Amino acid sequence: MTSIGGVEMVDWKLAVTTASRLARPGPEITREEAREVVAELRGHAVAAEEHVRAFTGMTTAAGHDTPVLVVDRPGWIEANVAGFRSLLKPLMTKMRARRGNGPGGMIAGAVGGKVTGVELGVLLSFLSSRVLGQYETFAPATRELPGAPDGGGRLLLVAPNIVHVERELGVDPHDFRLWVCLHEETHRTQFTAVPWLRDHLEAEIQAFLAETDVDAGTLLERLSDAVQAFTGGRRGESAEPSATGTATDTATATASETEPGARSGAHAPEQDIDGRSLVDLVQTPAQREILARVTAVMSLLEGHADYVMDGVGPQIVPSVVEIREKFQRRRAAGANRLDQILRRLLGLDAKLRQYRDGERFVRAVVEEVGMEGFNRVWTSPNTLPTPAEITHPAEWIARVHRGPEA
Repeated sequence: MTSIGGVEMVDWKLAVTTASRLARPGPEITREEAREVVAELRGHAVAAEEHVRAFTGMTTAAGHDTPVLVVDRPGWIEANVAGFRSLLKPLMTKMRARRGNGPGGMIAGAVGGKVTGVELGVLLSFLSSRVLGQYETFAPATRELPGAPDGGGRLLLVAPNIVHVERELGVDPHDFRLWVCLHEETHRTQFTAVPWLRDHLEAEIQAFLAETDVDAGTLLERLSDAVQAFTGGRRGESAEPSATGTATDTATATASETEPGARSGAHAPEQDIDGRSLVDLVQTPAQREILARVTAVMSLLEGHADYVMDGVGPQIVPSVVEIREKFQRRRAAGANRLDQILRRLLGLDAKLRQYRDGERFVRAVVEEVGMEGFNRVWTSPNTLPTPAEITHPAEWIARVHRGPEA
């Protein structure tokens, strides 16, 4: 796919192997307990679907249903590498053409592909213990990881991470599992009830990638910065003593949950990158405009999931108040120095802001025009909130409900 003479720009298989090998072990659990967790998550996913659809008024469009998969950390890694491989194909092809077909390009590709595979694997190993659930929109279906009939869409629930967090927070495990499923099922409902949403986001992402003007070496250097920050020390600097710790609650991709978990401290690479994220470093002006639009949509999706989770939760999750308070404290608690660096570099701080901005937008709109009025947001790409409207919901209401075409 992205190779020259059989040499790939990214060694995807090595990325999977590296991430799976480095992924932290899950919580101690017996085989019988594991079977019970998997069965309960599957049951909660079915129950959550009914509650989310009743609360939102959204129903799956014909032919657009997607599976729910309960996976472990290696399963999550494999699914995400498959998604990256599919989504990044145009960018990899562009870089391959720029590199050239000569022997030098092939040698660079062989070395670079291996290095990049390892670098990507290290980052995925870090994230694999943070993700509670994720609606995976773009990855192709495989025998091990089935997807929607049209080639995209599946909900992943990462069982060991859910068990880890419920134990760490000291909350009722049955309530917590259902609470997580409510959030993730909302994302699944968003994409199955609004079939054009997947194509719209994919078009925006491909437009972003088409504007990328960076060679493979530069991209590899950015990735190396992130990994070296994670492993401690960079460019000859010594790392501070390591200290381990954990914490989980967040979000990666369309719908995943993460929060800082700790590793060793390191000298701050933000001095070299001006506090910007990895994505910021490769942006052109056109890409910034695209990213602003995508961020607004992601804020809508995350905020909507939080709003629905809070709306449905009190009816079916007895300890929802305790869960929410402890979960929010976890988000607000911050992280050690290295985690703060990584979150900034990977853009995860922006992800947390999406929850807040998006939830405020949804709440304000529903309070003003009701759930049916809010659902006009799903009519077409033109009714999605703009970057300005996501923080000023009254402007969206004025345009969509009171404008000339309303």
